[in-house]
Amino acid sequence: MASTAPSHARALTKDTELCVSLAAIPSNTGTRFHNYLYAALGLDFVYKAFAITDLPGAVTGIRALGIRGAGFSMPFKQEVLPLLDSLDDSAAAIGAVNTVVNTRGHLRGYNTDYIAVAHLLARHRIPTHATVAVRGSGGMASAVVAALRDGGFTRVTVVARNPETGPALAERFGARWVADLADDHPEVLINATPIGMSGTDQREDLPFDDSTVLAADVVFDVVALPAETPFIQRARDLDLEVVTGADVVALQATEQFTLYTGVHPSAELVQRATDYSRA
Repeated sequence: MASTAPSHARALTKDTELCVSLAAIPSNTGTRFHNYLYAALGLDFVYKAFAITDLPGAVTGIRALGIRGAGFSMPFKQEVLPLLDSLDDSAAAIGAVNTVVNTRGHLRGYNTDYIAVAHLLARHRIPTHATVAVRGSGGMASAVVAALRDGGFTRVTVVARNPETGPALAERFGARWVADLADDHPEVLINATPIGMSGTDQREDLPFDDSTVLAADVVFDVVALPAETPFIQRARDLDLEVVTGADVVALQATEQFTLYTGVHPSAELVQRATDYSRA
């Protein structure tokens, strides 16, 4: 049964801390998740998602308005790097940021996507000897490939048509790069691109061709809007093991929440917030 929102209400004041998420195509998932936890824990915070086109202007606003924290989604995870004051090791090693914490005007970038992906690979007991293909070469792909390398996966292929970012990502983490899989059929397929995302012209597309999906054992999609992307739906039709973007969002959002508030919610409370965010 889906969780309902906490019944007690509170008024916003001049002291209420604001956290935001910035995306090309925002969803309500993170907003519902964070605000559920704020209410349940009695924290004087509020969370709001924004669609932005002016990234430098948005970052200036975060600093000028004293916004406590900001989550960044595709396609801003790498573009935001030069606009920040410092990077946590999690972001510096990957070269991408999905979380920014503002401490008295100092903006520090983190990457909680990496933590979420690493956790999900372990939770699903995906064997490290499996052949893995990661579609994409942007910020999210960097987090995925880094988590695979650090998790002991050695047979990883970056599939990216960009002749600069694709080889660079593969070389950085000791993976192989190809522009197209051709006749290869990896056991694990991971989509780290916006393919299949609602509101895009690729919302009905698959990141891998159907013959490749047919030969796979595990399908992992980082796209969270919708949680049941065409890629995930096709995998379910074939009775494959799936990991969804909604799973990634719940885990990375928990890490964000802790960075913003200094409070680590219990696993039970996180699950209730997750259920509520997906209702």
